[in-house]
Amino acid sequence: MADTDALIADTPEPPYYVVIFTSLRTDVDQGYDAMARKMVALAAEQPGFLGVESAREAVGITVSYWRDTGAIRSWKAHAEHLVAQELGRGAWYRQYAVRVARVERAYSFGEA
Repeated sequence: MADTDALIADTPEPPYYVVIFTSLRTDVDQGYDAMARKMVALAAEQPGFLGVESAREAVGITVSYWRDTGAIRSWKAHAEHLVAQELGRGAWYRQYAVRVARVERAYSFGEA
């Protein structure tokens, strides 16, 4: 299982896939942090999950890494994730964009 507490995800050699979720929040906070933590923990239990990185200032960006597109589709359709998506559209997000891409090359610097 991937370490979801790491600041930079420890991903395998490419190819693999990335889902980039970029968002602008509303002023509604009720339940958001708890749901975000729950979704990261639940995603980490899914077959094909490789890791996640997240940052929030004015714009929030969460990048999740997956073995293949089938794993991404399964996560998108997961029952608890569907509930979180609906709550996000109804209360927590003013706007968001999701982008899916294949990672062809990756390199890093520094200690993990």
